[in-house]
Amino acid sequence: MESSVVVIGAGQAGGQAAVSLRQFGYEGQIHLVGEEAAPPYQRPPLSKDYLKGKLERERLFLKPRQFYEDSKIDLKTGVKVTGIDRHTRTVSLSQGEDLSYDKLIFATGSRARQLPTPGADLQNVFDLRTLDDIGQLKPAMQMGNKLLIVGAGYIGLEAAAVAREFDLEVTVLEMADRVLARVTSPVMSDFYQRLHESQGVSVRTNSMLKELVGRDGRVTYAVLSDGEKIDCDIVLVGIGILPNEELAADAGIACKSGILVDRDCRTNDPDVYAIGDCAHRPLVHYGRDGRLESVHNAIEQGKIAAAHIVGKDRPAEDVPWFWSDQYNIKLQIAGLSQGYDEVVVRGDPTSQSFAVFYFLAGKLISVDAVNAPPEFLSAKRLIAANAKISPENVADVSVSMKEIMTAALAR
Repeated sequence: MESSVVVIGAGQAGGQAAVSLRQFGYEGQIHLVGEEAAPPYQRPPLSKDYLKGKLERERLFLKPRQFYEDSKIDLKTGVKVTGIDRHTRTVSLSQGEDLSYDKLIFATGSRARQLPTPGADLQNVFDLRTLDDIGQLKPAMQMGNKLLIVGAGYIGLEAAAVAREFDLEVTVLEMADRVLARVTSPVMSDFYQRLHESQGVSVRTNSMLKELVGRDGRVTYAVLSDGEKIDCDIVLVGIGILPNEELAADAGIACKSGILVDRDCRTNDPDVYAIGDCAHRPLVHYGRDGRLESVHNAIEQGKIAAAHIVGKDRPAEDVPWFWSDQYNIKLQIAGLSQGYDEVVVRGDPTSQSFAVFYFLAGKLISVDAVNAPPEFLSAKRLIAANAKISPENVADVSVSMKEIMTAALAR
């Protein structure tokens, strides 16, 4: 009987796994099941060029629909998985069909954390997670409308930048005492707050939303915990995401803020894998486990799971990397800065080109590079090589980053 792989989730990770299985020579059946109507697509442009109207919908797709048919990948969109029986190795679908599997891949992704305040269900209160979310948001992005963004993370700040290009009045609310507080240093937080305020955004830190109030079912203003009212025609919620692990947990797969996997993306069931946002994986460059929410992670784990299924060597595990585009600023991040004990700034943080290097116990663990590709690329290589580099050398802008990197790698 022909072997079969079922991939639950048709996002970037699931799409990559299906494509890589064929590229690596898998000849059995591949079923790729997604709840959304669209085929696998890129999410990062949703809050950037797609929201701006500079990118057509079809250009978001990782592959045209015809590709899946030509590659004999059974792509099922608009279909929900309702249950998994690991004893009979079957996956039950919402339209009544059951799929048999030899190997099962969870690529269930993540979902937007819901706003836990009264009024969150009013009209014109949006998440920024899916194509459908953007489809509903776009018509409201009209000049002069007042936009309230709850949460000053990267998604919220990217949306603020786009909204200002559309001449909306924008207010950003953040509970913490600085923007991007959970993901970066005060140096970077200060830079991005100044950047947005220079573009006319009202940034409100140490501010907690109490409720949203509407008229005729549509949001009209927000009430803060101190009683202040802020008028708004649109509310965009960006307070983080949650891994979609429930389906796996119900099937008896081990989870811990994500589906637990080893370096080959295998769960506690050796025939079941998990990849992408939903996977809690070994972070080999840091000696610990965690989840990564990035394109890099989705693509890498899709390839790793596919390689293991067909018996190929594990593809290289790259240093985690991320990016954010806001106004004319491109931020490139290499590594993970959590737990840093020393920060070194290279260049002038009041300019629009500098980098912030993060060290832990004298070891380089991450960089935030603002319009500074050499710093990003060099740091990425240095972290991957576990190279020795002194904070003093990094701070010396009279020496090029290439020279610093070459010297460190030669030791």
